[in-house]
Amino acid sequence: MILLETFSGRAGIVTVMSERARKLLQDAMELPVQERAVLITDLLATLDGEPDSDVEAAWAAEVENRAREALANPEDDVAWEAVRAELHTDSAR
Repeated sequence: MILLETFSGRAGIVTVMSERARKLLQDAMELPVQERAVLITDLLATLDGEPDSDVEAAWAAEVENRAREALANPEDDVAWEAVRAELHTDSAR
């Protein structure tokens, strides 16, 4: 690893980067914040590898079960205001 100064002026430890990657980074840093955020999200998603079909199926089944349960038991619903108040109370401790 090499200690480099980044485009933002902060020092950081990064691995050696090709000229192509360095140019891409420089171009990306000129994008508006929202576009950089989308770009980062898309790049990070590529690092996860292929989704595990068993995990995807389990999540889909879980979402379906929770949705079915929520629709079947509307009296169990909690208003957002109550949830937010509880979160603020918990974070104040």
